[in-house]
Amino acid sequence: MDRNTITGFVLIALVLIGFSWFNSPSEEELKAQQEEIAKAEAEQKKAVELKKKEEAKKTSDLALAREDSTALFHNALSGQANDIVLKNEKLELTLSTKGGTVTKAVVKNFKDRDGNADVTIFEGKDQQLDFKLEGKENNIATSDLYFTPSEQSDSTVTFTADAGDGRSIEMRYVLGPDYLAHFSMKAVGMEGLFSTKTHSMGISWRENCKQQEKGHAFEGRYATLTYKEKNEDTDYLSETQEKTETIEEALDWVAFKNQFFSVMMIAKTDFAPNSLLTSIPQEKSTGYLKKYNAELETFFDPKGNTATELEFFYGPNDFHLLQEVEKESTFGKDLKMERLVYLGWPLFRYINRWFTIYVFDWLTKLGFNMGIVLILITLLLKAITYPLVKKSYMSSAKMRVLRPKIEEATKNLDKPEDQMQRSQAQMKLYSEYGVSPMSGCLPMLIQMPIWIAMFNFVPNAIQLRGESFLWINDLSTYDPIIEWNKSLWGIGDHLSLTCILFCVANLLYSFMTMRQQRDQMVGQQAEQMKMMQWMMMLMPLMFFFIFNDYSAGLNFYYFVSLFFSAAIMFLLRKTTNDEKLLAILEAKKKENKSNPKKQSGLAARLAKMQEQQMEMQRKREELERKRRNLNNR
Repeated sequence: MDRNTITGFVLIALVLIGFSWFNSPSEEELKAQQEEIAKAEAEQKKAVELKKKEEAKKTSDLALAREDSTALFHNALSGQANDIVLKNEKLELTLSTKGGTVTKAVVKNFKDRDGNADVTIFEGKDQQLDFKLEGKENNIATSDLYFTPSEQSDSTVTFTADAGDGRSIEMRYVLGPDYLAHFSMKAVGMEGLFSTKTHSMGISWRENCKQQEKGHAFEGRYATLTYKEKNEDTDYLSETQEKTETIEEALDWVAFKNQFFSVMMIAKTDFAPNSLLTSIPQEKSTGYLKKYNAELETFFDPKGNTATELEFFYGPNDFHLLQEVEKESTFGKDLKMERLVYLGWPLFRYINRWFTIYVFDWLTKLGFNMGIVLILITLLLKAITYPLVKKSYMSSAKMRVLRPKIEEATKNLDKPEDQMQRSQAQMKLYSEYGVSPMSGCLPMLIQMPIWIAMFNFVPNAIQLRGESFLWINDLSTYDPIIEWNKSLWGIGDHLSLTCILFCVANLLYSFMTMRQQRDQMVGQQAEQMKMMQWMMMLMPLMFFFIFNDYSAGLNFYYFVSLFFSAAIMFLLRKTTNDEKLLAILEAKKKENKSNPKKQSGLAARLAKMQEQQMEMQRKREELERKRRNLNNR
């Protein structure tokens, strides 16, 4: 090591030591920092203690409510928890006489992931529902009471909790012809036990949302606590993060939703403002997707003249089915139940709502396999967008055949400072030949919303659930060609074949697109495109890490779409005669030259704008030159 090197290291060390010393805090600053830390720790400790007090208060209130319920409903304190079953051809509900609520919901004719004939949405303690009433002296929690069933049939049951002296609480369930159950509750002979200010009933509703499909992570993206504000649209809590939110507006309904099945509670007289909703994502090992909790309030008549009415939906998230079920509601509200099927943001929802769903249903009714349906939808969309795709390609082809002329016109403008003049010359040439360089962007702008719309539609299409096609066992979840036990970062525990095919097709299409764009560029643009193409080639790799656990149906659709896009581009290239195209452009140039007014379009406007910019630049340079001359004098 020579002297200069040693000197350099010494100087660097001195600079670092000096910088550290200069930035080191003074004693006053250290003291202030310590005070801030102590203050923060004190605030944190205070917050923890406050939270503990709140939890203790909740526990105390719950215990008090139970004690009060016990004191008032001593006749309903003890008993035997028996099961009552309501059923029709599509739904079976099991209700318990302890608490008088549904403890099991089975949707018929939908196989579960273990191959059983029906899907159990929840059972046992996976869902808990408690109605709470506040009296003058006694609070009532229905979850502590044993009810006596009466008027029982396959579709109806009445539960009665006896409070003695002719007083009771009655709850009645009526199951409709499919997935909707009507619920009513009223107090009998208990008017004097409630405060004159009591006009509402508390509802505490919880559910451990069960994993129903094979892909835990993918299904979790579509499992959401969804709600509808009164006279407004629907919304939902975050599907990826723990979220607790107080909804300040009144609500029409709240739904505990997973990817393909939901439980919805609908209020006749709304859920009061300030409902507290919570959604907590769960680990894969638990077998659950989310923990849901809803703390609600709704109308209650202490005199017992008017019953509190709710409706419960237990069923599949099928767009048209939800529309039909809503017609069975007796509440006369615009519930927008079909919004449980998320179709994307407004533009994409519009495409799915008025195009994709109807085409999908039409093809499904023709009896095609769901894989064939996805292929036919792709072909239909390609047919619709083909005229624009062809126009885009011809615009690119025109620029390709004009490339030698552009290179000739700009060969002396290869310096960086000549960039504006080079662009101006290029636009002028395009204008003379009637070519628009921006026409190639239009088809992409048209197709991109369709791609995004399908991204929202396919994972929510329950019709794909359990449907097989070729090697794919279930189009609604991933199709592994290999699986392993341990989850790897960025990949997971499997490799999806349709995802690999999608990425390969994307690579092929990106290569063809880059080559097409490179063939029409000159000078520095062509060199920059060579660098850009490597970045574009990395996109399929990025898509692999994103889409590996997505549904096979979605990956298959993207694969087919890209394959046909590449095929269309290949056929257009093979059927385009560059010599004939150049002859057409030369004739167009002569026509424009004889009639300059016909030179219009985007290229002409861009050329004119660049001429104006060049003129402004020339004037600025002239002013700057004059200013320097005056300063030199």
